[in-house]
Amino acid sequence: MSQDTVVAKRYAKALFEVALEEKKTLEVEEELKALVSALASDTDLQRFISTPKISGEDKLSVLKNTLNGKLSTIVINTLELLVERGRMSILSDLLDSYIKIEGASLGLADATVYSTYELDEREKEAVAEEFGTLSGRKIRIANVVDKSLLGGLKVVIGDTLYDGSLAGKLERLEKSFNDKHRR
Repeated sequence: MSQDTVVAKRYAKALFEVALEEKKTLEVEEELKALVSALASDTDLQRFISTPKISGEDKLSVLKNTLNGKLSTIVINTLELLVERGRMSILSDLLDSYIKIEGASLGLADATVYSTYELDEREKEAVAEEFGTLSGRKIRIANVVDKSLLGGLKVVIGDTLYDGSLAGKLERLEKSFNDKHRR
């Protein structure tokens, strides 16, 4: 595990504790996601933040002016610490760690559901309920349309893949036939 990952976990833990006290854990997660996404999509801003010749004060001033009213005080204060300490590079790792800490604390799990078409809300709720029962956690669904699937679903929760796709079922059926014929 890299030093940056360890540091990001410490920041994420502290941020989560403050967000929990203020009952803003999910709001902070959404703000962090938006911030990471905005920074990732703006190469000029990335260059500006990573340029060592620009002072931390100038960087912070630009960020505050740009983000004024868009982020909570909790996230702004965290951003301020990262800029002051030259740690903006860990922001993405901080988000990942925050989501893991939040999930463990609140009994949440994120699931990526791969399907041949966009699932409607009712279908997402059914998948969330079924896998919530299976995992003992409240599941949040992110649906990804994968045209390469023949049918069915593939669900990824953490490091676990639940393959209910037609191709996966056919593969398991073929394996069971081959295992029986080898005996």
